Amino acid sequence: MKSGAGNVARGAPQQVRIIGGQWKRTPLPVPPGDGLRPTPDRVRETLFNWLGQDLTGMQCLDAFAGSGALGFEAASRGAQRVLLVESAAPAIRQLRANQAKLDAKQIEIVQADARRLITTLSPGVFDVIFLDPPFASGWLNDLLAPAARLLAPNGVIYAESDAPLEDDALAELGLVCLRRAKAGAVHYHLLESIPKT
Repeated sequence: MKSGAGNVARGAPQQVRIIGGQWKRTPLPVPPGDGLRPTPDRVRETLFNWLGQDLTGMQCLDAFAGSGALGFEAASRGAQRVLLVESAAPAIRQLRANQAKLDAKQIEIVQADARRLITTLSPGVFDVIFLDPPFASGWLNDLLAPAARLLAPNGVIYAESDAPLEDDALAELGLVCLRRAKAGAVHYHLLESIPKT
């Protein structure tokens, strides 16, 4: 779920639930605000089927954390470190409250502009990067190349968008789509770097 510039998600749920792992069924309150678009349970279920249910030892980045549903889900399933990046103060307060409630020491929360931050992080670190920027912003294409630089070997990017990502455009960025699906207006993709020959 993303916050920031974008459309207001009418009827956004008051909470989402972690669907697997040690914190299964734990509710995560959704902070009020513009541009909040929770990743639906069925999409998260599909995503973690793609990733495998056990993320033990993995390093994850949720670049537009919102409610933190994706990042907390990864931590619940054993991720060693999850970096949540969010710019909106109400969402940051809720993320920190959820972190404290769960005693989630593997989660690190940073209040920052994700578009800038991902250009400063060390390359080759993250096994999974969640990229779910606000729709109608044109951010996703600008984010994919710097995010790909952050991937560890065999790492993947999960990307949500309001239109399908084109294979030719991804190839120009050095990426290939492993899986794709659609739920309502949301297109979601699992991407990896094209192996260098």
